[in-house]
Amino acid sequence: MNDLLIYEKEYWQSYRNIAGIDEVGRGCLFGDVVAAAVILPQGLVLEDVNDSKRLSPKKRDMLYDLIMEQAVAVGIGYADSETIDQINIKQATRLAMKQAVERLAVTPDYLLIDAEKIDSPIPQLSVIKGDATSQSIAAASIVAKVTRDRLCQGTWDALYPEYGIAVHKGYATKFHREQILALGPTPMHRKSFMRNLFVEEQTLF
Repeated sequence: MNDLLIYEKEYWQSYRNIAGIDEVGRGCLFGDVVAAAVILPQGLVLEDVNDSKRLSPKKRDMLYDLIMEQAVAVGIGYADSETIDQINIKQATRLAMKQAVERLAVTPDYLLIDAEKIDSPIPQLSVIKGDATSQSIAAASIVAKVTRDRLCQGTWDALYPEYGIAVHKGYATKFHREQILALGPTPMHRKSFMRNLFVEEQTLF
């Protein structure tokens, strides 16, 4: 477990509040990309915290509650489908991450970001596979994932019940693609992601 604190231990020597930052929903056809920034107390070891993709939904929910309870501060940022279409997914992800940092109740002294850089005066490190190598980033990945999944299963699914958002979370499953072709995209679908989808569909016939 301690190897997940390798970056934190190094930077805790010079910085008190280190924020881990990650996003979820980058590859979806529908809905916002959601980012989280999490500052954990120095020296805290959270057993089982890992890349959110490797955890069961039940485990993620449990760890989400633990993180929210133990964290010094948590910030969440969003970039909607319109923003994604306007500035592209990479820039929209960075925007959501920046917003998550700005929404922290405590200003971090250092940022550990999963494979990204953001526009911020705060010193930062881009960590490749950060959600599997840094506890702070892994915690952010869990918070972002649970936040987005709950939107998919709640508000977003209620808005557009025919599309199965609660099940596939906006990813390009066969059912999701079929519903888009049958019903057309909703205002929450990413139009810039649709072009390839329909080109693929047309080549099938």
